[in-house]
Amino acid sequence: MSYAGGNRRIDRVLADDYLTGISDRSLDELRAMRAEAEQEETDLSYLRRLLQGRLDILRAELDRRAGRGSGGSLLESLPGILADDAGSGPHGLGRHLTVEPSRVDSHRRYVEALVADTDLSDPSRHDDDALARLLDVLEREESDVSGKRKAVQVVMDACTAELTRRYRDGQADVSDLLPSEKN
Repeated sequence: MSYAGGNRRIDRVLADDYLTGISDRSLDELRAMRAEAEQEETDLSYLRRLLQGRLDILRAELDRRAGRGSGGSLLESLPGILADDAGSGPHGLGRHLTVEPSRVDSHRRYVEALVADTDLSDPSRHDDDALARLLDVLEREESDVSGKRKAVQVVMDACTAELTRRYRDGQADVSDLLPSEKN
């Protein structure tokens, strides 16, 4: 998997050479690399959740049509559909987040462009085939985003492991992380 040559953060973080020479990088460089990967993971997690929400809505509508739903309207079922314990599986962001998504609006616009042909505010206006095609598009996109997210997590873990090694081996001092007291 090569992402070299791109200017986007995802391209940098997933470039084949991103972790090259990690043990020779300065502590500040290493922390910056980890922060960059963490921000990308947060953005990918947010994008993935947007996709999963739409997938859950489409699946619920198709189930409702097939008589497998709750029996009510899609609108009445929406709070349950979008709850974290509903749908196709866990939807949490997976890791404790210390940063917020940085591209909320662009992620929303991107997902909306994916579903632009199908107005999800009223899926009942579309036939089963149209919803199934949209479901397929969103599932493929969610799978792609999930794959990238896992790859970014590998980078985060490598940076964290190197930081941990340095603290464990005495190459870095934990007191450097504490705020300094100025008299």
